[in-house]
Amino acid sequence: MQFAARLLFRFARSRLASNIVGWGFAHMAWLLPVSKLHETASVVAFRHPKPSHKVHILIVPKSPIRSFLDIDEEGTLMQEIVRVAQHLVQQLGLDETGYRLLVNGGSYQEVPQLHFHLVSDEEPPHR
Repeated sequence: MQFAARLLFRFARSRLASNIVGWGFAHMAWLLPVSKLHETASVVAFRHPKPSHKVHILIVPKSPIRSFLDIDEEGTLMQEIVRVAQHLVQQLGLDETGYRLLVNGGSYQEVPQLHFHLVSDEEPPHR
């Protein structure tokens, strides 16, 4: 499963994937070769296949949204992302160790699909 996740991540960063990635999250999130930590009708959260922090979770909308600037004006998606992030912080005990919720944009965004990083450099207490 880890090989498939790495292969999928490499593909997601390619130019060819630009249109396919958003569609895939919108219509085929159930096929992701990752262990999901939390999922709602509009968002999926899973451990980053190539983590750069001790805790590195991706929170990804299931709709094809290319960047932070393309989020709906009503803010319903942002509300859902915040709810999922809050749930994960509490579930994993990150409120005790410290955490960050990040979004990359422009040249810092390597994958052409809006996603948020919930990260911590400390291992959370086991719950």
